Amino acid sequence: MRKNIIRILVVLGIIVGVGGIIAVSGDDATDTNSTDTTITSDTAAASTNTSGRTITGETPCPATDGSEERAVSFEQAPPTCITEGAVYTAVVTTNKGEFAIVLDAEKAPLAVNNFVTLARYKYFDGTVCHRAIPGFVVQCGDPTASGSGDPGYSFADELPQAGEYVIGSIAMANSGPNTNGSQFFIITGSEGAQLPPNYTLFGQVSDGLETTVPALDAAANPDPAANGVPPLEELQIISVVIAES
Repeated sequence: MRKNIIRILVVLGIIVGVGGIIAVSGDDATDTNSTDTTITSDTAAASTNTSGRTITGETPCPATDGSEERAVSFEQAPPTCITEGAVYTAVVTTNKGEFAIVLDAEKAPLAVNNFVTLARYKYFDGTVCHRAIPGFVVQCGDPTASGSGDPGYSFADELPQAGEYVIGSIAMANSGPNTNGSQFFIITGSEGAQLPPNYTLFGQVSDGLETTVPALDAAANPDPAANGVPPLEELQIISVVIAES
């Protein structure tokens, strides 16, 4: 029973994380639920790609043909760059294989617009997923691999109803209400699906759920005290390619 309680506390801290996991959009050390568990920015050295330009002033919508020069910092949040009524999918290529995400622009237009825009700016390319907790989540989207990186802005929550998370759900990490940035997590197991609805749900893995997602989960750090940092193996995002239809 004590082990179960400890696991629950770790999960809460991670969500706070996923505050850590999820508190990722801002500070890995923030506990949004005011519990005794916190997530610190304690990651091991990782070969992540931090090179790229800073876009000052207004953020223009990126090219849709993959020709955009990489950007890793923005002074302002992007405008609406997605087309109303269009269907967006993302193919994420990692060193453990590919997986595809169907993005839900109807329920989470802000988050989908943000993800599509950052992906088209190649923001995620060459970065690592700095946290992986077995049967729970893999957290990605921080070019610094520190757990505290962000694109330079934040945007509002678009929270799901309780019970909407399932294995393969893609949601935003945060450090509290309305602090979404670039960090996101993939739910890799049943414990992650039990998260409270405090994290914007913006997509679902449609391909790779039986292959790549388990491969990512297999590299998770099983030490409860580590809160998934670092994974047992480097988990690298090679590219994120957006398709619009």
